[in-house]
Amino acid sequence: MTSGNSNNNTSEDPGLYKTIKKDFKEGDIFTNIKRDFSEIKEFYISPEQKKRLDEMNSLKRFFFLLWWILRSMILKLTPARRIILLIGVIACITINTSGNNNKNSNTSIEINLLGGSLILLVLMLELKDKLLAKDELEAGRKVQESLMPEESPLLAGWSLWLYTRPANEVCGDLVDYIKINPERAGIVMADVAGKGLNAALLTAKLQATVRAYADDDDPVRIVSRVNNIFFRDSLRKIFASLLYLQILPNSNKLIFVNAGHLPPVIVKSDGTTEMPKGETALDLMKDMAYTLHQAELSSGEVFICYSDGVTETRNKEGSFFGSERFLKLLPSLISLTPNDIGLKIISETDIFSRDTRPNDDLSLIIIKRI
Repeated sequence: MTSGNSNNNTSEDPGLYKTIKKDFKEGDIFTNIKRDFSEIKEFYISPEQKKRLDEMNSLKRFFFLLWWILRSMILKLTPARRIILLIGVIACITINTSGNNNKNSNTSIEINLLGGSLILLVLMLELKDKLLAKDELEAGRKVQESLMPEESPLLAGWSLWLYTRPANEVCGDLVDYIKINPERAGIVMADVAGKGLNAALLTAKLQATVRAYADDDDPVRIVSRVNNIFFRDSLRKIFASLLYLQILPNSNKLIFVNAGHLPPVIVKSDGTTEMPKGETALDLMKDMAYTLHQAELSSGEVFICYSDGVTETRNKEGSFFGSERFLKLLPSLISLTPNDIGLKIISETDIFSRDTRPNDDLSLIIIKRI
């Protein structure tokens, strides 16, 4: 496990003054503050409270929003920190009411300083917890990255590009490439419901389970076994979509099973074709009967798998990038390499979202027939 001690290495410390100077020089302060406030509101305010805020005038909305955020923040503290914060706030608002008595004035200032110190102590403790959690998540992300396949694996007759980008420190999407034998390769795309650590842990289990059965030449049997294991072992209400493909080298055909994932898209010179939708996602039903699909690609045609992090990219106004915009983009990219196709799609979603923080993991698999 990676230790957080490296953060305190003075030889790598750029210095407080230089860091703050750099923040003012390079940081888009007002944009970042606005984004941070939007994230605070999203995190601390419930949907019911948001509806109530929409019905208020601007002045009333400001005070209710401030109070609800403060209240939610205080309730999320540990009992000891809540009490320390309460004492600190009371001490900070202590007012000297004894006229010009210097002794009482000095005492009041000392109490105010004590209150500020107690509030600072709570902030330091909360920051410590956050940094420790971030170190653990970064260590988990490094493990995930080590389990990722190479970005452009070699497969005779095909050109491939595999990509995934987490919305947070760890990823709930899975992209994997499995060289089953010289005559067959398996490709996996999966999306575990939710984000964060719980989704990342289930993603690791899903990858290990699929790899354990990958020697089987029947994709339907593989997905059925994986589904039954998840149904047996996983928590209810946490499901995962899975798209499992097998490709034959020096062939123009690929076969796949879709368990609740978005339908893949074939891009040809005359337009795009969405493949049939699949069956139920993993962990929702035991002994599910899955269907084997196949696609035949001519030279230059492209097969694209994607997660909902692509189409559900949001902009500042809350609008989605959407399937229609995504499908309209693809025909113009057919002459590019899989790498360039993927980078162009990501670039378009980033331009659309501008400074909005990603709300979901984003994954792409681009397969082009040479």
